[in-house]
Amino acid sequence: MAVLLVVHHTTSPSLQSLLEAVLDGTRAEGIEGVDVRVKPALAATAVDVLEADGFLLGTPANIGYLSGAMKHFFDGVYYPTLTAKPGAPYGLYVHGNNDTEGAVRAAESIIKALGWERVHAPVTIIGLPSKEDLEACWDLGATVAATVAG
Repeated sequence: MAVLLVVHHTTSPSLQSLLEAVLDGTRAEGIEGVDVRVKPALAATAVDVLEADGFLLGTPANIGYLSGAMKHFFDGVYYPTLTAKPGAPYGLYVHGNNDTEGAVRAAESIIKALGWERVHAPVTIIGLPSKEDLEACWDLGATVAATVAG
């Protein structure tokens, strides 16, 4: 069974609603054969990455950058997994109060170095998530899960 690793730093009700929408998307009708493993960014390890076939990443934008927890995740897995997952599909969602560009840029820079392949444009949300934002997160989850399922 394929493994989809969801690594998130969920620090607010808004981020919790986005995580739930992403996870709902991974359970969309027709997606089978995917074991979705959900790990907080401070608990996810290189072993989790090595066991995964694809990735969904969720982070707040803090002062225009990745959360410290997501950066900690990347710092901990970078060298141990640097050449282990070339071409692995990934998706990213970022929530901010006023800006998400720096967080997206930082995440994608690190992910590019890891050799993972984006299968859905990053979903960025400013302020309270709207119905459309939640639908975009659902679509993100469904797209990445379907890609991992093959």
